[in-house]
Amino acid sequence: MRRITVTNLTKSSVLADRAGVANTPETRNRGLLKHTSLEKGDGLWISPTQAVHMFFMKFALDLVYLDRQKRVVKVRRNVKPWRISAALNARSVLELPVGTIDDSRTEPGDQLEFSDNS
Repeated sequence: MRRITVTNLTKSSVLADRAGVANTPETRNRGLLKHTSLEKGDGLWISPTQAVHMFFMKFALDLVYLDRQKRVVKVRRNVKPWRISAALNARSVLELPVGTIDDSRTEPGDQLEFSDNS
């Protein structure tokens, strides 16, 4: 799976330096279901999507919804298993360990940048 670094340009903070990319039907459907946790610096960028479900997940996540320009349109902290979350104006979502949104000070309107890890 391709790995990326996600930086909040507005706040000069890093949300993830080992985020996976789920951009095919197979990788989007699988998501993080086989994981038991995420470490700080990990994440998953799901594109395209406007919603995620937490069915069968084993841990909570922070969710950052993005528009086409990778601008934050919505954040959801500590979304627990067996929940659904959506942002109808989003194009993609970044799934992160709980606490990442607060640690990075990310909020709606912030501009994110995605770069390949080579």
